[in-house]
This record gives sequence, structure tokens and C-alpha cells, in this order.
Amino acid sequence: MSEISVIAGKSSEDLARKLSRKIKANFVKSEIRVFPDGESKITLSGNISKRKSIVVKSIYPPVDTNLVQALSLISKAKETSSEVIAVIPYMGYARQDREFLPGEIVTMKVLGKLFKGAGASKIIAVDIHSIIGFKHFTIKSKNVTAIPDLVKYFKKLSLKNPLVVSPDQGGKDRAKVFAKEFESEYIALEKKRDRKTGKIQIKIKNADKVANRDLILVDDMISTGGSIIKATQLLKKQKCKRVYVACTHALLMNDAEKKIKKAGVTKIVSANTIPGKTSVVDVSSTIAKAII
Repeated sequence: MSEISVIAGKSSEDLARKLSRKIKANFVKSEIRVFPDGESKITLSGNISKRKSIVVKSIYPPVDTNLVQALSLISKAKETSSEVIAVIPYMGYARQDREFLPGEIVTMKVLGKLFKGAGASKIIAVDIHSIIGFKHFTIKSKNVTAIPDLVKYFKKLSLKNPLVVSPDQGGKDRAKVFAKEFESEYIALEKKRDRKTGKIQIKIKNADKVANRDLILVDDMISTGGSIIKATQLLKKQKCKRVYVACTHALLMNDAEKKIKKAGVTKIVSANTIPGKTSVVDVSSTIAKAII
């Protein structure tokens, strides 16, 4: 029996299976039964290692349900294993890393206590929305990026004079890293969001760089796609060629994929941190390196 077990949360089963193969670990499957009132009953099948367990579970919608399931899996693993690493490919609640408006609860602080209390000794996330959130954790935490994996995918495509674009200034560093690895130029649009209404405004300073080029809009996550849609519409006015979207986490809520395509995006490419039609980029090797 392997000295390491990979325990798969139902929402991350494919990624967990790939990871278990990469690190030659026991694969432990979980079955979920949801009662009419919304409670989850989790049953595990497989051998849990006494030395080390790795729980793989993304916390995407329904976020609260998946969070409780993740904590339950960690707690169960800790009953047998002396060390439990929680791999949370998509970390829900990472937006709430500080008190933006008076009275707001810093949910990442709560999560830090919950993961520790459940028995996790280390947390690994992929492209967490805000690294500041980990400052609230008292256990070891590590963020890895899917950018090299995404770049590898885009290098296989025949793009015309490609340009990497960040939909806002906040993602400028991400676009810079992507462009360096992809060996291309990059620009960052300017986005303003009203914190109370959520309304978005986007402007472009480097309009002259866009015409007749294939563009890769790079973001960490896409929820409703509002920013991507507005950015695409603005870039299309500048006479660009095709627009691709590269993101780590494709939540794609409320028919977002359909709306993004309607705005003129050729293809959405995302990592398998969240399973779905667009999740064509595997990050199991990147996660494996962070564990070993």
C-alpha cells in the first residue's frame, strides 16, 4: 500500500484521479448523497494512508455545501493520517480577504480557522483570487499558478501576431507573466467597478496595438463574465482579429459561456480546477510539484 492517499471530493474527482497517478498514491473515492433538506452524507471507499492524505476538493457553487464537504473529508482523513494536505484548486470566499466596507466579515479569516480545526496541516490553492487571504491562515499555505499550463495549450494554436490582454489593471502582473512565458506583448485595460452596484466601466489606452491581431484575454476566474464581455466588445471596436479567453477558474454562472461567445469570443480555455466544457487544461502536474 502507498504511503500517500489522495481523497477525492466528488466535485474534483477527475483532477484528484490524475493527481493520484502522478504521485503514485492510493485513490480514495467519495460518494455523496444529498438529503431533501440539503444536507450531505459522504461515504469514502478506498484505503486511507496512516502517513499522509491529500484531500482534493474545489469550493465552487454551491460554495457553502462544497466547503462543508471539504472540511468533512479533511476531518475524516485526519482520523487515520498523521498529515493531511488540503488541495483546494478553486478557493471560494477568496474575494473577502479584508474589510472593504465597515461591518463586512473577512470570511477568509473564518476559513483559516475552519481548515485548521478540521485537521489540515497545509493548504494548496491554484491561482487564488487574492493571496492576501492566506495571511489569515495560521497553517502552511501555498498558491500555485496554472499560467504555464495554459500557455502550453495556447502555444499549440496558430495565432496571428498574438497580444495578451488583461481586462483590468489588477490583472496586469498576471498578463505580464503569461506574455513572458508565451513570448508576446501584453496590455492592460482600465476597469472601474462600483462596489455598491457592481456596474463596470472599461477603457483602453493602447488602442493602436490591437488592430489585426489575435488576442488572449487573461483572467484568474470568470464568474458571470461581465468584465470579459465588456472588454471583448471594446476590443472588437478596435478591429482586432479573434478573441480567446484564458482563465484558471471558469465558474460561468447564469449562462455566462453563451453570453461571452455572443460578445465575439472564439473560445474559452480554462483549467480543470472546476470541471466543465471549457476545462481542457490539466493542472495535476503543477499541483503534484507543490506536494512533493
